[in-house]
Amino acid sequence: MNNETAAPTPADRLRVLIAGGGVAALESALALADLAPEHTEVTVLAPNAEFVYRPLTVREPFARGPASRYPLARIVRDAGAELVCDSLAWVDPAARIAHTRDGLELHYDALVLAIGAHARPRFKHALTIDDTRMDELLHGLLQDVEGGYVRRLAFVSPGRMAWPLPIYELALMTAGRAFDTASELAVTIVTPEDSPLAIFGDAVSSEVSRLLRDAGIEVLTSAYPEVPRAGHVQVTPGGRLLEVDRIVALPELYGPEVRGIPLGEHGFVRVDTYGQVPDAGPVYAAGDATQFAVKQGGLAAQQADAVAESIAAAAGAPVVPNPFHPELHGVLFTDGKPRYLSARITGGAGFASQISDTPDPSYTAKIAARYLTPYLENLDRQSDGASREAAGR
Repeated sequence: MNNETAAPTPADRLRVLIAGGGVAALESALALADLAPEHTEVTVLAPNAEFVYRPLTVREPFARGPASRYPLARIVRDAGAELVCDSLAWVDPAARIAHTRDGLELHYDALVLAIGAHARPRFKHALTIDDTRMDELLHGLLQDVEGGYVRRLAFVSPGRMAWPLPIYELALMTAGRAFDTASELAVTIVTPEDSPLAIFGDAVSSEVSRLLRDAGIEVLTSAYPEVPRAGHVQVTPGGRLLEVDRIVALPELYGPEVRGIPLGEHGFVRVDTYGQVPDAGPVYAAGDATQFAVKQGGLAAQQADAVAESIAAAAGAPVVPNPFHPELHGVLFTDGKPRYLSARITGGAGFASQISDTPDPSYTAKIAARYLTPYLENLDRQSDGASREAAGR
């Protein structure tokens, strides 16, 4: 008599639909491939053909190489999932059907919303950062800095800021470019944060403040900017008026506003600590689409891991789900060596804060993801090996 438990047949497998083609979506797919490959049947619904490593786009205007790009179809295939090239339109939770913009009806047993957030310009008279075309936006600005046409530059964050790290990277690299080309440039950062990168805690914030001072960058903290007209930044409280040649701003983020799904403030998706959406049945969300205040790739991956564990357990895999406990890891690009940052988050502030110019071996990448990071590193090694082999022929 065979006492072994038979593997689930395809008809018994939990149908998992992952909507999105970014970090949270791909981390979810790769996690399920590891945790419950025989218990789930996974479909990824995404409009994009490529996965772009977005945190690296900040370097593109400075000729430090393009951001890496990977075919989405290969990643999904390697995760043992099926790719549907379309985008989510609305959800019928009662019927467990996701409707696409092209009119498809995709039935699911578990739905993962990983469709990101919408970035919108906050200031009409500022150049708003857009990581889908960073080089296009900022290349001309850097040329004007080098040519002496821009001597006063402001980087500003709206009150509801997106992930703040890029604005510090751009300020540091721009100030460095001006120094290298002997161009006169005064740089000011206006941010509602209590201190630079306060989310990482005191140790990181203090060292980043020192880096900014050494680069000659003025930082106005606990400050809320308005840009009433070109070249003018009105700062409150205090009523200070900055007159500058150019203004670069972070965007504001808004939620995806998925019809059929209960939403929180500004259209973001409410979730519990396991990533499940309340009052929506087996619907989960991870990444920038959720109401969690900090929007960052590594945190999106951690949310996705919590979601994947919950779904794997529901599918019958021998997995004990763990709630989302955010640990923040980041890399700050500067004009010199990058700095490696880490913190645990509690109540919206950092503690166990660390910063170093040498990476922790576990967190060397911009996006620290349990599954996606080693997967992409392996793809890069394969690509490098193929390039060296081709060059040796």
